[in-house]
Amino acid sequence: MYLEINIQDCFWSSAPSEVEKLKLQDDRDKSCPISSHNWEYWFQKWLEILKPDIPVAQNYELSLRLTGDFEIQTLNSQYRDQNQPTDVLAFATLEVNVPQPEIVDSDIQIYLGDIVISIETAFRQAAQQGHPLITELAWLAAHGFLHLLGWDHLDEESWQKMVKQQLFLLHAVGITLEGQITQDN
Repeated sequence: MYLEINIQDCFWSSAPSEVEKLKLQDDRDKSCPISSHNWEYWFQKWLEILKPDIPVAQNYELSLRLTGDFEIQTLNSQYRDQNQPTDVLAFATLEVNVPQPEIVDSDIQIYLGDIVISIETAFRQAAQQGHPLITELAWLAAHGFLHLLGWDHLDEESWQKMVKQQLFLLHAVGITLEGQITQDN
């Protein structure tokens, strides 16, 4: 089972923003952006750990777009009727709670969906939480990935289950969170 990641790293190639200017002042975030290899390792590891209830295929694919507040606000408004920036959006392509046929053709690749992360919002949240930007980006990526696999958080109980799962996923790739994660993340 292999997971192919299409990374659209448009944020880092754009003109310097206020976040990038602030980032230059913060030595702990010089390791960002995260390498394609790290993103691929994380998602592959998470897929292997989770063993999700999705159609069986030899290969899976997802798209990760790193962007700024302006673009994510546009998407949030268009798809969620919330005209404000957010940290992460996930657009799943698989229907959840629908019986999935078992796929036996090993040439078939299943597209899981798109994850969009606002680097600007992630940077602010990392500062608020007191951890490095790389930790916040991993946290948001895990959150978006769980959404692609059918997880949701419609109430406090499901939110707490999702938070525990995200903590487990981060720990599995060697990232620990210090401090408290709140639902407005």
